[in-house]
Formats: sequence, structure tokens, C-alpha cells
Amino acid sequence: MSVQLDDKWSWVYLINLVFYLVPLFYLPLSVWQIVIAVSVLLAFIGCYFWAYRVQTARMYRPVLGMLVLAIGVTPINPGSISLFAYIGFFLGFAWPWRQAMVAVAAVLLIMVALNSWQDFKGPFFLLYGGVLLLAVASFGVLERHRQIRLRQQQRSQEEISQLAQMVERERIARDLHDIMGHSLSSIVLKADLAKALLKAGKAEDAAQHLAELAQVARDSLSQVRQTVSGYKHKGLLAEVSTLAQRLREHGFAVTLEGEVPKLAAREESALILVLTELVTNILRHSKGDSCRICFREQDEGWLMEVADNGEVKSLGFGNGLTGVTERLNALQAKLDYQLDAGCQLKIWLPKGTEHANFTG
Repeated sequence: MSVQLDDKWSWVYLINLVFYLVPLFYLPLSVWQIVIAVSVLLAFIGCYFWAYRVQTARMYRPVLGMLVLAIGVTPINPGSISLFAYIGFFLGFAWPWRQAMVAVAAVLLIMVALNSWQDFKGPFFLLYGGVLLLAVASFGVLERHRQIRLRQQQRSQEEISQLAQMVERERIARDLHDIMGHSLSSIVLKADLAKALLKAGKAEDAAQHLAELAQVARDSLSQVRQTVSGYKHKGLLAEVSTLAQRLREHGFAVTLEGEVPKLAAREESALILVLTELVTNILRHSKGDSCRICFREQDEGWLMEVADNGEVKSLGFGNGLTGVTERLNALQAKLDYQLDAGCQLKIWLPKGTEHANFTG
């Protein structure tokens, strides 16, 4: 399976290059040797980030470049053992376990040859370098398996979500077919009867059928609305947790405050759509890195707040926020916002007789 490294912490891992730099301060190197050592380091860092940005199928190219640089600089700077450690990580990550261990063994043999050729005194280069190579290569193998598991879990979740959507669409289509098939047949029949009665001059009877036709149409409209609004979801609490996870996956620090209210089905469905739209806007437009989702109970309703720390000068009401406002208006709810220290969107939802109590 072809996978790719997450480069979120790639800069942090470069701290290990301090072991490459230390020998430059105590070895008797000439100016041109120091220049070469620094140039190799810069080229190595370029290959390092190159390896982070390619799939494993093409990772051999930057890894080969890193290996050539590490071998070439070893006669000048034995601190190259840190470079071989990075190579070991990418070898462990890029290939299946057996192939990776063969490649690591080959690099270890290269280090043995370099140690013999340069006649390094003491265990510094070969012993420390070899142990470091094997240890970091093991981390690479573990990271590969972790990334594969994450991909498989993500794929499974996507498949489950798609299947659930397909089932729900089929349910809605089936219900609409059953409802509208009967209703439209009744409407056509009533309309034809009214037309025939009008031609026969029986306006009173025709008016009766037209009134019944109007009632059938109203009942059908109500049934369609109930069917569509019956879209199944996991509940407000589960959906809020899912939205928080989406934000975290995109690098946001998320804080959940208060208890998520348990609402009637109509209010809960509308609020889930509203919160989803607000979180989607944050993911698309916010330049911040933290988000707070807050629920508070008041005497006459509930106050919900979605706030992030991104810099916002003005808030444009496009199709998304316009749809949010329309959904809230249907519930007699209100949307307010503040743009100081980020963007705070506040929703006030009045309590109704059919609302239940809070649930944790």
C-alpha cells in the first residue's frame, strides 16, 4: 500500500541534526571543508523534505540522494551518523518490513566499510551510528503500520458513511414514491371529475371536488416535508463530537463547554445542519488554530456559541449563512455574532413544551 508521511512535525525532527553540527566545532577542519559540510547539510535537508512530500513508491529517489550525501561527507565529518539515522527511518517507512531490513542492513554494511576506510578510532561512528540506524529504522516501520491502519480506518468510515447515505436516500425515495404515487393519482382523479362537472354545468359539485383536491395537495405537501425532515442522523451529541473531531483533524484545538441539549427531532435536525455549516465555514475560511463550542441553558431557551480565534474584519452572509438564518427563523431562533478577538457566532433557541431536559 502506498502511503505518505504526515509532515506536521517534520521541522521538529531536524533537531537531531545537532549531532552533525557538533563535530564541526572541535575537528581541525579547513574553511573549504566546513563550507562543504554545510552545503551537504542544506542539500540533505532539501532531500529530507522531498521524502516527506512523495508517496512511498517514489521515496527511493530522495533517500538515494540522502545516502550519497551522507557517504560523501563522512570523510570530512563523522557526525554524518545522524544523517544515516534519517535514512534508516525513511527506509523503514517506505518499504515492507523484510525489504526495509535488507535495505537497512545494506546501509549498515556501508557504514562498516566507511569506518574501516577512514579508520575511525573508538566506537563513536560504527557502534553509536549502527544502533541509532537500527532504532530509528524501527520507528519508521512502526510509523508505516500506523499510517496504513489510519488509512484503512478512514476508508472503512467513508464506506460506512456512503452506505448509510445510500440506505437513507433509498428510504426517502421509496417513501416519496409511495406518498406521491397515491396522492398524484387522487389529484388527477379529482381534477378530471371537477373538469367534467364544470362542463356539465354542475359548479357546486365541481367546487366540492376542487376543495378536496386542495386538501389532498396540502396533505401530500405535509407528508413530503415529514419524510424529508426525517433524515436520520446520530443525534446532536454524536454529531457535535464528530464536528469537533473534524476540526482537530485540521489542526484546531477544540474546547467543548456545557452540556449538549436533547431537543425534539425537528429542532435537533435543524441545529445539526446549522452547526455543520458553521464548522464548515471555519474549516474553509478561518486562519485561526482554536475553536470553542459552548452550550448554556437559560430560563427561556438555550444559548449555543461557535467561536474561533481567526482574524475576521467582516462577516459576509453568503448562501451558507443565509441558509443558517432561514433554518433558525423557522424555529423562532436567533443568530448573532461578534468579531472581536476572532469570530463568535451565537445561536439562541427558545424552549418549547416538547423539548426535553439536557443530557450529558
